[in-house]
Amino acid sequence: MTSPLQPLVLTDVSVSFPDRTVLSGIDLIAQPGRRIGLVGENGVGKSTLLRAAAGRLPARARLGGSVTAPPDLVLLGQEPPFRDHLTVREVLDATLAPLRTAAADVERLAADLPEAGEEYAARLEWAVAHDAWDADRRALLAAERLGLGGVAPDRRVGSLSGGERTRLALATIMTTRPTCLLLDEPTNHLDDDAVEVLAGFLRELPGVVLLASHDRVLLDDVATDLVDLDPSVLGTDGRGGRRFGGGWSAYEQHRQEARRRWEETWENQQEELERLRAATRIGSSAVAHGRAPRDNDRFIHAFKGARVEQTVARRKRQAERRLDAAEREQVRKPPAPLRFDGALTQGSGTGRVVIARDLEVRGRLRLPRLDVTAGEHLLVTGANGVGKSTLLGTLSGRVRPDRGSALVAARRVAELEQDVVFADPRLDAATTYRRRVGEETAADTPLRSLGLLHPRDLRTPVGRLSVGQRRRLGLALAVATGPDLLLLDEPTNHLSLTLAGELEEALGRSAGTVVVASHDRWLRRRWDGRELRLLPPS
Repeated sequence: MTSPLQPLVLTDVSVSFPDRTVLSGIDLIAQPGRRIGLVGENGVGKSTLLRAAAGRLPARARLGGSVTAPPDLVLLGQEPPFRDHLTVREVLDATLAPLRTAAADVERLAADLPEAGEEYAARLEWAVAHDAWDADRRALLAAERLGLGGVAPDRRVGSLSGGERTRLALATIMTTRPTCLLLDEPTNHLDDDAVEVLAGFLRELPGVVLLASHDRVLLDDVATDLVDLDPSVLGTDGRGGRRFGGGWSAYEQHRQEARRRWEETWENQQEELERLRAATRIGSSAVAHGRAPRDNDRFIHAFKGARVEQTVARRKRQAERRLDAAEREQVRKPPAPLRFDGALTQGSGTGRVVIARDLEVRGRLRLPRLDVTAGEHLLVTGANGVGKSTLLGTLSGRVRPDRGSALVAARRVAELEQDVVFADPRLDAATTYRRRVGEETAADTPLRSLGLLHPRDLRTPVGRLSVGQRRRLGLALAVATGPDLLLLDEPTNHLSLTLAGELEEALGRSAGTVVVASHDRWLRRRWDGRELRLLPPS
C-alpha cells in the first residue's frame, strides 16, 4: 500500500495582476513532515503564495510556473470561509460527513472482497490517513480544547466573534487532519491556550504544513524551515525566496548577517567597477610618463611611440573585457529596507491621564478601577472575550459604557483598532493619510517619512493594500499627530516580524502614555511595564 502523503511542489511560480507583479520565480518543495513558515515584509506576497498553492487566486490574477499539490489540501485564510447562516452543529456535521462516509465505505467494501480489492484498498488508505474511525470523538475533543465547549451548537456562525470563528475553523481542521495544510495568520484572535493546542496539533501532523505568521513564538515552536520572501534579503535578482532551516530566533540573526554581507559585496564591487572604468580611460602618459618632453621626442616616437600606443590599446581592451564581465556578474544593489524608528507619542503633562471607576459595558467588560499616570506604559491582557478591545474603545470614546465612568485627561488621543477600515477604498494611501491627518500635519510629517509603507505603495488604492499594509497605514494615522495617549489594540497583528520588533523598540522609548492590548506572547514576555489582566465579566 503506497503512502497518501505527497509533497507540495512550486516550480518557478509567479503571480501578477494587471498593474503589478507580486511574486516571481518561486521554487519551493515542501515535503511531508516539514512545517514551513513564510515571512517577509507586508505586501511581499505571503498570502498570495498560499492562495496560488491552493488554486484560489482571484480571476484577475495571472499564474506562471507550475504547482503540484496533494489532492487533500486545505487552506485556512485570515477570514474563515463559513457562511453566516450555518450553525456550529451544521459546520461540524459537514466536516464529519466525508470521514463518516469513508469509514462506512471500508466496512461495506470489506464484505465484497476480493472483488472490491482495489477500491477497498484506496478507501482504507484514505480512512487510515485521516483516522476516520476516531473522527467524532476528535471533533468533540478539539472543540473542547479550543474553548468552544460553551458555545451552543445551534449558534449561528454570523454571531460568533472573530476568535470563535477561528477556533471553529481550527476544530474542523483538527478533525479532518488534511495531508497538506496552508494557514494564513492562524493565531490571530487566539488566546494562549488555543495557540498551544494549535502548536501541538501542527507538530503531530504528518503531512505538509505551510503557514504565514507574525507569531514569533509559534514559528520558534513549530517551524522546521522558514522561507523569507522579502527582496531586501534575497540574492542577486530579487527572485525566489531564501530558505533557512529552523525557527525565527535563529533566522533573525542569520537574516541580519545575510543583509550585511550583501551590502559589503555590493560596495566592494562598486569600488572595483570604478577602478575598471578608470582603466578604460587610460592614456599614453600612463605608459610613458615621469619625464619632461625633449626636442628629439619626435624621433623617439618613430621608434617607441607605436609600441606605447599598442600597449595602451591592449590595456584598454583588457580593462573593457574585465569591466564587461564585472558588470554582468555584479549583485543587485540592496534596496533600502523599510524601517520604523519614529516616535509613537509625545510626552506631555503629569498626574493621572486615565481615571476609570466601576466601568461596565454589558456582556463585554467589567472593571472596578483603573488609574494610568502620564508617561506610563500599560499592557492589557486576558483571554478572548474579557473586554480588552472594549476597554480601549471606551478610553478613546468610541464605546459608551453602560455604567460607571472613564475620564481621559490627555489632550490628543489616538487609537489603532484591530480592524482598520477606510471609508473610500478607491483613494490611494497618500491621499487617505493626507485627508485624515490634515494638510498641515501631512506636510510636517509626510507618510513616506514614517517608514511604514514602501514608496511604491503610497499611490496604491487602500482597497488593494494587503491586510498588513492597511495596518501599517492605520499605525501611521495613529502616530502622525504625536498623541499624548496612544491606544494600541493587538498592534503586532498582521505586521511583518521585522516591523513588530521595531514597534516594540519604539514602545520602549515612547515618552507619552501608551495602553496596549495584546495576545502576542513574544511582546508580553519582553514587556517591562505595568500589566492589567482582565477577567471575564460575570
